[in-house]
Amino acid sequence: MPRILGVDLPNEKRAHVALTYLYGVGPALAKRILGELGIRHDVRAKDLSDDEIAKLASHIEKNYAVEGALRRQLMQNISRLKDIGCYRGLRHRRGLPVRGQRTRSNARTRKGPRKTVAGKKQAPKK
Repeated sequence: MPRILGVDLPNEKRAHVALTYLYGVGPALAKRILGELGIRHDVRAKDLSDDEIAKLASHIEKNYAVEGALRRQLMQNISRLKDIGCYRGLRHRRGLPVRGQRTRSNARTRKGPRKTVAGKKQAPKK
């Protein structure tokens, strides 16, 4: 099982699919990386030589923000928005949708399960 940047890649997957197990590497970027290094797309991850794995790891680490560095960068961006007090930062702070989605009828993913509020009791009719 090849290991790149602390992530175990699945043996039976093709190289371009196995690279997508890295956080921040999607299908298009995986194919571009393999193309830059001259590694075939259809080779299985278990068939990659140690030299190819080392080349992949060093190339990805040098040229792309992936895994921990990318997660850290995203968290810093969100905390910067919170610190400057902009609208997007306030939405992050309150746990509401950030990109303009409606919240009256949807947004259950961000808001969590419904919190039922008891309605007003009506006076008995005479």
